[in-house]
Formats: sequence, C-alpha cells, structure tokens
Amino acid sequence: MGSVRRGPGPGGPLLAGLASIGRSPRRPMYCAILILVCSPAWNQEPPAAPTQAPPVVTPERIQEAGALLGLGFSPEEAAQMLRGVAGSLRSFEALREREIGNGDYPVLLFDPLPSGVSYRPDRTPTLALTELALPVVERPADLEELAFADIRTLAALIRGRKVGCVELTQMYLARLRKLDATLHCVITFTEERALAQAAALDRELAEGKWRGPLHGIPWGAKDLLAAKGYRTTWGAKPFEEQVLDLDATVVARLDAAGAVLIAKLTLGALAWGDVWFGGMTRNPWNPEQGSSGSSAGSASATAAGGVVFAIGSETLGSIVSPSTRCGNTSLRPTFGRVSRHGAMALSWSMDKLGPLCRSVDDAAIVLAAIQGPDGLDPTVKDLPFGVPAPGDVRGWKVGYLEGAFERNPADAQVLDDLRALGAELVPVQLPDYPLGAINITLNAEAACAFDEITRDGLDEQLVRQVAQAWPNVFRTARLVPAVEYLRANRLRLLLMRDLDQVFAEIDVLVHPSFAGGVLTMTNLTGHPTLVAPHGFRDNGTPESISFTGRLYGEARLLALARAWQESTAHHLRHPEL
Repeated sequence: MGSVRRGPGPGGPLLAGLASIGRSPRRPMYCAILILVCSPAWNQEPPAAPTQAPPVVTPERIQEAGALLGLGFSPEEAAQMLRGVAGSLRSFEALREREIGNGDYPVLLFDPLPSGVSYRPDRTPTLALTELALPVVERPADLEELAFADIRTLAALIRGRKVGCVELTQMYLARLRKLDATLHCVITFTEERALAQAAALDRELAEGKWRGPLHGIPWGAKDLLAAKGYRTTWGAKPFEEQVLDLDATVVARLDAAGAVLIAKLTLGALAWGDVWFGGMTRNPWNPEQGSSGSSAGSASATAAGGVVFAIGSETLGSIVSPSTRCGNTSLRPTFGRVSRHGAMALSWSMDKLGPLCRSVDDAAIVLAAIQGPDGLDPTVKDLPFGVPAPGDVRGWKVGYLEGAFERNPADAQVLDDLRALGAELVPVQLPDYPLGAINITLNAEAACAFDEITRDGLDEQLVRQVAQAWPNVFRTARLVPAVEYLRANRLRLLLMRDLDQVFAEIDVLVHPSFAGGVLTMTNLTGHPTLVAPHGFRDNGTPESISFTGRLYGEARLLALARAWQESTAHHLRHPEL
C-alpha cells in the first residue's frame, strides 16, 4: 500500500489534525465522519502555504461527506452541523485514548433467541461421553495405520491399554511434521506440552482413571486460540510473536477431557482465507491448491491424518469452506453454544468455534466436551446437549431448497439417501433479504476489532494487500455510519424471525453448502450447520453437502447427519500423500 500524500494545501491541515487522533503520521484515520477528506482538491498540487491554516472541518466538506453517503445537506444545514462534527472528532480522540483488548465485548450482545424467535427443546435421545459404546479392536502392527482412525476406535485402544497416550502422541507429532513440509498447516508445535500431558494421562490409566473417549486423543488448535506458554499469532505478521498468558476455554475443556494438544494450526491472516505470514496452507487432496479458509490448517491437518480432530472458527464460512475443500466432516455450532473466551474476536455477533473432524460421530463427541457456559463469554447459553443415541430417523421432516439440487447429481443423491432412511422431504423457500447489505455488520465489527492496526499502519504487514482482503476492508468499513450499522441489525432481526418460521415446520434443512445464500443467512442468524463430503469431482477433490439445524438443536442435526453418513462411504476415503 502506498502512503497518503501529506503536506500543506486543502488536505494538509485536516490530515495533521486527524493524525493527532490516535494515528501514526503514515496515514490518516478513516471513519464515517472523516469522509470529509474527499475534497475535489485532494489530489491537486498544493498551493503555497497560507499565512493561516484553514479549519480542519468546513461546511463544504460536510456536504461532500453527506453526498458520498447519499445524503444532501444544504449549506445552512452543513454550517449548523459544523460544531457537532468537530465535537465528534474530539470524542473519537477521547475514545482512542483508552486501551481496549480484542476480547472485550461491546455492551450490545447478539442473541440468536431474541423476542419473536423460538427455542424449541431438542428431544433427541442423547448419551453422556462416558456412556458411549466402544468397539473391540486390536493394535495394528504399524501404529501409523491408526492415522485416520475415529475417536471411538482410538479410545478403545487407549482405554484397553493396547496403545499408550505417549506413543500415540509421538506418532501423530512425527506424521504431522512430515505432512507440514508439504501442507504448511502448522504455525507452532506444542510438543513439550503434549508429551508431558500424554505421560500424565498414561499414569492415570495405570491407576485406573479414564477421563472418557478423548483421553489421550491428539488434536490441533486453530492459532486464534490461546494456549498458555505458546505463541497465538492469529496468522498475522503484526502478532507473530504474541503470547497470551491464558488457555482459551476450549483448550482448557479439552485438556480436562484428556485430549492432547500437539500443534497450533494455521489460519488465513486474522481469519480470512488460507494465506498467513508463512505462506499458503495446502489442500491434501491437491497440494497445488490452497486449503481454503480461514480454518485452513485445521481442515488440512485433520483431512491428512495429522491430527484426530481440530478446532476451528467460523464467522462467515471459515469452517464450511475449508471443510468442503479438504473433505472434512465438521460442525459450526449454534452461536452461543461454545465459549469464545481466549479466542481472537473478529465479529462479536457472528464468531463461532467448532470441531473439524472426519466423521459426524467424532464431531458430536468433541462438541459434547467443549460446549456450555464458562462465565467468561456472556453470549453462551446453558442449554442441554449430548451425543445423540443410536436410532432411526423415519418420519423426520427434512427441508430442502427447491431448485438447488438439480445441477449436481451428488446433491440429488443425498435426497435419495434420505428418502431411503425414511425421512420425509419437505420443499422450503428461504426468506428473501439483502444478505450482502446486512453483512456490513461483520465488516464494521471486524474493523473495530482491529482498529489499532489500521490507525498504526500495521495493516501493511499483512500478506494479502488486495481489495478483497482485511487491510482494505478494514479501511473501507470505517466509512460505515453507525446509523446504517444499526439499521442492518434491525433488518437482521426481521430475518431471524422469518427464518424461525421456516424451522418451525422442519427438523433439519439439507442444502448444497453454498446454495441460495444459506451460508450467509445462517451465519447471520446463528443456526448450526454440519458439513460433510458427499462425493468427489473428476479431478479427485471432494465436494460437500450441508445440514442446518434449529437453534441449539445440534443433537437432532447430528443424529440425522450421522444416519445419512453411515449409509454412505464418502467420509472413509482419504487423500494419498
């Protein structure tokens, strides 16, 4: 990015004033009020310096700002606004003098269940983690044959002390190191922590203590989750050496369940895409291709058998998209199901943490371990969840988007599979809303979350410097007026109420993962989505189908998706690296 030209003339005094508002001299601050810099003389050669600097804000510039926003201010109105605009600038300065952490929430908290949106209790029979049946399995001759084993298989071997926690951890660490040379999916190995934890877990087993099916299971964390004593880089150069002195709630809960963290995995810088400060994370099915993002390393490492599962995050597709690319079976839980304490905030009203796995059953087990309130994330609700018990789905009402299943035979096959299971397919129409317009809420919140790096010029250290990347989107979002942000959220509430009426008639919605705007819509409303492979393209890379459930209805969602998945074999196919 080039720097904005400074100096005397029409823009100079304004820039000098703005630079004093918490901004380095490299570039002026951008915000809705400060569209005033868009003077017609902005790019002209500066005249000789005047004997007295003109005022920073003028009625003419207020009119220009209004015109850019589609508002026509008369000269009299602009003159009357002059004092108020100057006061706003002083308020901005006062606000920026107070340090606010990335994890500090705004006072307005998003609730997927506001007035007019129903909570429908999930009556699906469930089991606690310690009640799960485990298979009878034997230790293979080569431990690496377990690289793609599911959680229940590994749990049976560990609980039966046929495989030790340390040796399983060592196998996955060695395998992930080899894979990382091609996939670039790891930011930091947590080997010392992992081996110490695994040794302690082996000692517990020797004493007859078993924590449950995640006891000794190696996993990876998207590197926006804090792990005490290790870097948490957010995939971005400005934070490359950042160490947070805490464990994220998800990390602490998986520790308590006995899961062994072996690596901090890559994410696109500040949770966009698959490009981070160390390069591009690769798709294990085609290493010439990126793994998509932003949960890039979580998807890649899990699909390649480098970890048993990983935790990722989604604000607008960051679990669904890389899971589609890499062939994972992954869950984006309901907003407010899993605590985000200790995770990088991008959008306080849209961020969600969830498991990236290789089967629906694995996703259910991990969710059971990480869900529920912790007293630290004020958006998390205390609502029941358990791993769905075995059972059939006959008579369940499954909605599908009319017209969305005609282009791809693999999509249509899913409907046939569900009919064969006895589900009742119900065509539905989703409410019609300007989703892209409502989504300015995400951009505005993200710009606020990373306000300082825009003002301090640290955004220029990010690898991607194109129009559709955070540096430019952060700057552009400074021009979103608070009035329009609030209008978008009011419209968002109407969307939530209308979509709630759709789910009043069905148990689960099935849809091609990116069809009909449903991905954006359900991220705005907070609904849970399970994404899974349902076929492969001619070039051998996977494609996906998605199941979206009622708010806090993950048990029923997972029960249906598991019944479908176990009637197929798509998830059992693995990349050959």
